[in-house]
Amino acid sequence: MSHEIVEKNVGLMGVLIFIVISIGGLVEIVPLLFANQTTQPLKGVEPYPAIEFAGRDVYVSEGCYNCHSQQIRPFRAETERYGDYSRAGEFVYDRPFQWGSKRTGPDLARVGGRYTDQWHYVHLMNPRDVVPQSNMPAYPWLAERTVDGDALAGRMAAQRDRLGVPYSDEDIQAARELEDVTEMEALIAYLQGLGQYGEGQ
Repeated sequence: MSHEIVEKNVGLMGVLIFIVISIGGLVEIVPLLFANQTTQPLKGVEPYPAIEFAGRDVYVSEGCYNCHSQQIRPFRAETERYGDYSRAGEFVYDRPFQWGSKRTGPDLARVGGRYTDQWHYVHLMNPRDVVPQSNMPAYPWLAERTVDGDALAGRMAAQRDRLGVPYSDEDIQAARELEDVTEMEALIAYLQGLGQYGEGQ
């Protein structure tokens, strides 16, 4: 009977929904504000170098996160397959972070250094050349498009000025010098850097 009262009274339902969302938000967000380990980088974790920053932009713009997560959970089945579990301090410079839960393809949190640059190149040009059962699409256009160094420098400067990422003027200038780098090269550099920095890596 009381359930029907709530369903028929839109104002009451709105207030109750707001209360539930507020409680859920407090439970999820407030602990993070007081957990230093979630907001401080692990030892050895640095902001992305310009070419990896460019590669991360390609990764996001091509929607790679729709099929690949970058979060290894602290369970034996995960760590045996993908490597050491993920820690919040590894991702303090990721905006937005790429954790995710969708795994049409494997998790990429520790893919850096696992394969050669040439393997990644062939895989991105035609995944079935190296993984015959793959259902991943090919990305041959990445080998033709180049990085926009000025736009990249602007994004890095924005992260420094608005979000506090410690990029130096030299880092931002290095981005402007990437004009002849293809998006394929940048993406491969990003993938090769994943899981290579920080404690325990």
